[in-house]
Amino acid sequence: MQVLYDTATPADEPAPVASAVRLRLALRELGIEADVHDGYGLALVSVWVGLVVWCDGDRFWWRASWDDRRKRTVYAWHPAHDPERAAQRIAFRYRDLRATHDKSTAVEDGDR
Repeated sequence: MQVLYDTATPADEPAPVASAVRLRLALRELGIEADVHDGYGLALVSVWVGLVVWCDGDRFWWRASWDDRRKRTVYAWHPAHDPERAAQRIAFRYRDLRATHDKSTAVEDGDR
């Protein structure tokens, strides 16, 4: 997988990549930086530690929480044709994770 597109998506990109780039741009409007990666028919939007959004061109999905009773991950999803609303929902999860997960030492060292 490779990091893709800093600003816009070329018109000939597959639907997953085009949708993921639109989501990344919507997240940027909310002050959240993210990377888009492409491979194997999916696109990934890497947002934060523990927050990766997958896209197949039809929908976005991400890990929303953990069901301790059932011992499994709970996923949220949103239609890919509405990246702005998906970004707002993802921003809520991002803020929760930022509040509970500090930067790693390597990231802090890179900030200096």
